[in-house]
Amino acid sequence: MNVQKVNYQKELEKLIKQLEKDGRIPTLLIHSCCAPCSSYVLEYLSEYFKITVFYYNPNIYPESEYTKRILEQQKLIRDMHFKYPVSFLAGKYEKEKFYKMAEGMEDLKEGGARCMKCYELRLSEAARQAAAGGFEYFTTTLSISPMKNAQKLNEIGIRLGEEYGVKYLVSDFKKKNGYKRSIELSGEYGLYRQDYCGCEFSMRQD
Repeated sequence: MNVQKVNYQKELEKLIKQLEKDGRIPTLLIHSCCAPCSSYVLEYLSEYFKITVFYYNPNIYPESEYTKRILEQQKLIRDMHFKYPVSFLAGKYEKEKFYKMAEGMEDLKEGGARCMKCYELRLSEAARQAAAGGFEYFTTTLSISPMKNAQKLNEIGIRLGEEYGVKYLVSDFKKKNGYKRSIELSGEYGLYRQDYCGCEFSMRQD
């Protein structure tokens, strides 16, 4: 049985049109994996939302890489100009949570079950933070990467949104040349672009 894929970018565009029609500027918590991936997402969505960037990535290895990425994220937010305010929220570096989640899946290929569980780990904390902070929406920058499964990310996000009682902003940020634009913006703002996803296992495979 073929399950029809949803064009999540078109769904996002429909929602944005409705928000503009209603004259509403909702609050949005964006889980960010790194500054380069967030660059285009922030450029795009800050025209329509009041954003808080939530940096929660317990998968990042080693700790020096984690520190480098969080500093780059904060620098980008300071340097970029936005129509509506963008603030920053740092999550805890709970690497033990990631390793516990990855138990038994250490040797799986990139993009498999371990990665899906990692998406869920990070999005679950984003949903929890969004609910606690009274945000109208939450989402993640992860769908900008050509290596990430946007269909699965959105399915996980929607399910967690229902669980935590906060709407998941569906997206596929790689569409409309989003990934290409993120590379341009990375150059413009002199951002450090890492050459592996982030975890110890992805580092081994690259």
